[in-house]
Amino acid sequence: MYDVLFILIGLIGGYCLGSIPFGLIFGNMAGLGDIRKIGSGNIGATNVLRTGRKDLALLTLICDSGKGALSVALMLMLSPYAAIGAAIGSVAGHMFPVWLKFQGGKGVATTLGVLLVLIPFVGILTCATWLVTALVFRFSSLAALVAVLVSPLYAGMMYNSPVYSLVTLILAILIVYKHRANIDRLMHGAEPKIGDKKK
Repeated sequence: MYDVLFILIGLIGGYCLGSIPFGLIFGNMAGLGDIRKIGSGNIGATNVLRTGRKDLALLTLICDSGKGALSVALMLMLSPYAAIGAAIGSVAGHMFPVWLKFQGGKGVATTLGVLLVLIPFVGILTCATWLVTALVFRFSSLAALVAVLVSPLYAGMMYNSPVYSLVTLILAILIVYKHRANIDRLMHGAEPKIGDKKK
């Protein structure tokens, strides 16, 4: 009973922190307007990069991953179950923020931040997988999909706990769902590469 309660507390707390749209906030503060009106329409670092502002893209990446990491770290002080709830809640909050009518980002940076704190070895391997795939193919979406899809395998190999494999699988499913349009563009050769600006 208490385990379920802790998970719910983590879900709610993680959602509230994860729903802060840093990319949108930084874009408005920098006078770029609503970044949802350019590129992919996303609020994440990759779309911020399409404005040409590498500094804002890096800041967005740090804050989006940081909010996932912070939510898990805070809930770890309460309970491991609360941390698991926060991991899912913060990613869901980034993807479906109530403040933006549930139209948020794709959750990749937040997921990486979550994994680095909740299950560090899996987080490191997932980040490395994203980086290598991105450097080779220069598609942020492809790198994200490859990285999250192998993360449950990493969790199974590195941690003797089916719970962590389940958490990474849930996060992978959420990210694949949010990348439906990217998958379609990848299949048709229309996906923009990392660093491409709005034409």
